[in-house]
Amino acid sequence: MKLLRAFDGYWFAPAPARRLALLRLLVGGFALSFLVGRLPSNLNVAGFVRAEFVPTGVVKLFLRAPLASEVVIGLACLAPVLAVPFVLGFAYRVTAPLFALVLLWVTTYRNSWGMLFHTENLLVLHVLVLVASPAADALSIDARGRPLPEPSGAYGWPARAMTWATTICYVLAGLAKLKLAGPVWLEGDLLRAQIAYDNLRKIELGSGYSSLGAALVHYQAPFLFLAVLTVALELGAPVALIGRRVALVWALAAWGFHVGVAALMAIPFPYQLSFVAYAAFFEVERAYDSVRARVERILPQRAAGKSTT
Repeated sequence: MKLLRAFDGYWFAPAPARRLALLRLLVGGFALSFLVGRLPSNLNVAGFVRAEFVPTGVVKLFLRAPLASEVVIGLACLAPVLAVPFVLGFAYRVTAPLFALVLLWVTTYRNSWGMLFHTENLLVLHVLVLVASPAADALSIDARGRPLPEPSGAYGWPARAMTWATTICYVLAGLAKLKLAGPVWLEGDLLRAQIAYDNLRKIELGSGYSSLGAALVHYQAPFLFLAVLTVALELGAPVALIGRRVALVWALAAWGFHVGVAALMAIPFPYQLSFVAYAAFFEVERAYDSVRARVERILPQRAAGKSTT
């Protein structure tokens, strides 16, 4: 019983409704911009060669052949449209699940054409958590005219689940490296070869590559440090669950890791680079209140300055 009470106190620790609502705005806002930016790529899928179709994930459960191009185009356009009511918190119980399903489908369908992308996995997981929560009980169209709810475990567990999803993703990435390569990964040569191959492939294909990565592979020493640091960061991700100060240190390190990946391999992870991926670790409502207070102080000062000129 004590163990159950401890679990309940940890997982369902009361949190303000605004914190969850701000996570909805941050994650949903990023998802909207991501889908708009990725729209040309998602539309291009409709014209891919049928023989290249290799269903994966949820797509594998339902399809053995590609969808009609009209359906692909329709779903690709529908995804950012559904992201709008998700962000605004409008008819959330209906629009949010629809958005999550379409987002999951569109991203998985894009990955079913011979190359798996991992850049949006965490974003989709976070959206799925938010959809299952009362994330529109504050700062939303649905909540207009209603009093702000009291802090509750119903607003606390989604952020907790998002932090666990984040740390588990990093741990799995670290375990995958060790499973595929073993201790050899820690020597750095595999990482060096991977960066060299990735950049050479991009050069041969005429696509963008990292000139920094292409130059650095001529040296062996940096990759021992980078290989060890990468695995330590990924396997050590659970330390971020200890507390917010530790989480801040780890999140900054993880962000720096993704900056390095983008710099050395020209592979950006937009969600992580935006830092929104780590927002659930923190009391985002405090940052919101601080920024809002500063803006409110600045605006009257500017208005007063204009009135005297």
